[in-house]
Amino acid sequence: MSAKYIFVTGGVVSSLGKGLAAASIGCLLESRGLKINLMKFDPYLNVDPGTMSPFQHGEVFVTDDGAETDLDLGHYERFTHAHLSRENNLTTGRIYEQIITKERRGDYLGKTVQVIPHVTNEIKNAMRKVASHGADVVIVEIGGTVGDIESLPFLEAIRQMRQELGRENTVFVHVTLVPWIAAAQELKTKPTQHTVKELLSIGIQADILLCRTDRALPNEMKSKIAGFCNVEERAVVTARDVKSIYECPLAFAEEGVDDLALKYLHIDAPARKMEAWKEIVHRAYNPKDTVHIGIVGKYVEYEDSYKSLKEALVHAALAHNLKLQVTWIEAEGLEEKIPGDRSYEAQLTGFDGILVPGGFGKRGVEGMLNAIRYAREQKVPYFGICLGMQTACIEFARNVCGLKAANSSEFDPAAEHRIIYKLRELLGVEEMGGTMRLGAWDCVLTPGSLAEKAYGKTEISERHRHRYEFNREYEALLTGGGLRLTGTTPDSTYVEIVEIPDHPFFLGCQFHPEFKSKPLEPHPIFRDFVAASYKNRLAHGVAVAEAQTTTVQ
Repeated sequence: MSAKYIFVTGGVVSSLGKGLAAASIGCLLESRGLKINLMKFDPYLNVDPGTMSPFQHGEVFVTDDGAETDLDLGHYERFTHAHLSRENNLTTGRIYEQIITKERRGDYLGKTVQVIPHVTNEIKNAMRKVASHGADVVIVEIGGTVGDIESLPFLEAIRQMRQELGRENTVFVHVTLVPWIAAAQELKTKPTQHTVKELLSIGIQADILLCRTDRALPNEMKSKIAGFCNVEERAVVTARDVKSIYECPLAFAEEGVDDLALKYLHIDAPARKMEAWKEIVHRAYNPKDTVHIGIVGKYVEYEDSYKSLKEALVHAALAHNLKLQVTWIEAEGLEEKIPGDRSYEAQLTGFDGILVPGGFGKRGVEGMLNAIRYAREQKVPYFGICLGMQTACIEFARNVCGLKAANSSEFDPAAEHRIIYKLRELLGVEEMGGTMRLGAWDCVLTPGSLAEKAYGKTEISERHRHRYEFNREYEALLTGGGLRLTGTTPDSTYVEIVEIPDHPFFLGCQFHPEFKSKPLEPHPIFRDFVAASYKNRLAHGVAVAEAQTTTVQ
């Protein structure tokens, strides 16, 4: 059977949750035995999100093949078992780059190159390429909002796909907004009517409407929307706000979204099996206790900068039936530059665990070093990712091994002791991203280490996104001081994991484990970090209780 397609578009405003909607539909169809693949088209002219500001675009999600992609691909992988690659995320910039390369090569045989048919053909070919890997259904999300000029080529391409494949092989799902107007004390359907009309003006009739709202849609309102928008009444779906995003597939199942999609695609499939998701949601709403993690980062003003990181912590907390409480700490605020500033120790007191995530550039690094020193000396569970591993090595070199001038050549190219440096540049290695190490790399773990105990094996593969590496010239000095290098590439060139043995939990990894965590399959290191943090919470609670008892006596 050739693959069928579900196209997900959005109207009225951005950030309505198209990515989560696509992922949730994929989750439901996968639970019914179908093989799913997903892809995202982004209308901006950047070739990929790799050079975009985290403050504006959020995190860059990295796939096994080293593609720097949109954060929605993280939702796709967390909600399904689809194996994604650079084929699953294309931007206007990359599409135009491909077309211009072909034109310069003479592939168009001197023809005038135009949006229709050349750009739309390129978009359709990309969809067919993803579909060719054996999927039963390909879910395609179109970024942006209907009515934006930059989205028009993508909308035209999916309009053509319906013409070419027929109604029984394509479904249009439109995510829209039904706002509650407080002054009038009523829900308003007009924004939905207008965006469906806008979609219809370019030749696309929506089949299913996912109406984002903060309350249930009354049946008479669903009937009104169905009448004005030319869809079945049961195809007007209440996409109500939920406390946990992992409730979304269950909410869609209750509204019968998957049943509708299968009906329109003429697919017979077994009943859905969502017991594991129900258990996860039950845990999310019925935790036995709370675990409090402090995240010391560069981009904390915009949580989407650390989307996968936050979700990986949520997955780990759910595995232990705990509620995750996160405090975002601006690293620069821990530097104590201004006299009278609250000390970094006071700002870090009370966390069950401390995590320093990845980042680029020297801003806030001294604050990260202070946080790491506090975690190491106060025996607070510590987890460092990418930059968080590099700064852990620098802190150890400075404050344990006595190398006060220890640094990274990223922060000080003339540093006397370059504990972290751009090894790949010295080796003359050039690949995607220049000297960037991207995508999946194998790693060998030391038996008996925290990492090996977490994974339960000695050979793993994890995803990377960085330029700078641990300098093995300082290995003897740091290991002599008590640091352990417990993970390396198979050829021993790159150091992947460092640990401090005489500590409740102190681990830094050069890779980004958050990219491979799923709600039903929490990442092993995150799982064990949260377990250690909760153990610290319980121990701290006992210590406080004993101190209070002593005071009373």
